[in-house]
Amino acid sequence: MEHFIFPQLDPIIFSVGPLSIRWYGLMYVLGFIACYLLVQYQTRLHNYKNLEDNVDNLNTVLILCVILGGRLGYVLFYNFSYYIDHPVEILATWNGGMSFHGACLMVIIGGYLFCKIKKINFFKAADIYIVTVPIGLGLGRIGNLINGELYGRVTDQPWGIIFPQAGILPRHPSQLYESMAEGVLLFIILWSVRNLPWQQKKFFPHGSILSLFLIFYGFFRIIIENFREPDAQIGFILGRVTMGQILSSAMMLLGVVLWVTLINRQNSR
Repeated sequence: MEHFIFPQLDPIIFSVGPLSIRWYGLMYVLGFIACYLLVQYQTRLHNYKNLEDNVDNLNTVLILCVILGGRLGYVLFYNFSYYIDHPVEILATWNGGMSFHGACLMVIIGGYLFCKIKKINFFKAADIYIVTVPIGLGLGRIGNLINGELYGRVTDQPWGIIFPQAGILPRHPSQLYESMAEGVLLFIILWSVRNLPWQQKKFFPHGSILSLFLIFYGFFRIIIENFREPDAQIGFILGRVTMGQILSSAMMLLGVVLWVTLINRQNSR
């Protein structure tokens, strides 16, 4: 059986002097634009004036949190031994190396602090923002596919793809699995839940969409990690368990605890 050989595409779309525009970076930009437009739409729809007045500043804070948290998460969780010996390389984000879990944690912390300072209801804002995140996630995985990175494990399935960077054996296109599950499917789930009437949601108080995001993303990621090749520098952690599965399990647990806490607080009023 012949398998599709993925072409080695140039990760750089074009360059202007020292500035290079990369496919992966473009996906980030498109994700941020989609987030901005959908957040604006929702704040106007629900007349969240306080949030609407602070959207631009909050967006700036969250973008910085994504970049800082994503990079620090990768350094701490996936390649700490290397970066402790080469600290200057931490700044070389153009060489790759971002952790979604690190970015997610930093975004929650940064968003909470901003909302506290500006006296914005954090959980209302979080639900509005988090529903847009799967778009960026789905696009980001397409960027990984274009770069021929984060490929899956070896497979004999007919849809296996040969990634030249990974050798001659066909592999699961795990980037597409993640793009569909963590991007398309997760967006459909969260966008559907957001339409429930808030005042009638005994089991869906403000913050529940954030909780559902943490739970479902963690669930999808744990499953797809079984098809994704572990990072070469870290491999498996416990038996056949990957770092991504450990972090995603913690993410799911946080989502469940948060949801239960929000429901108890809502029902005790």
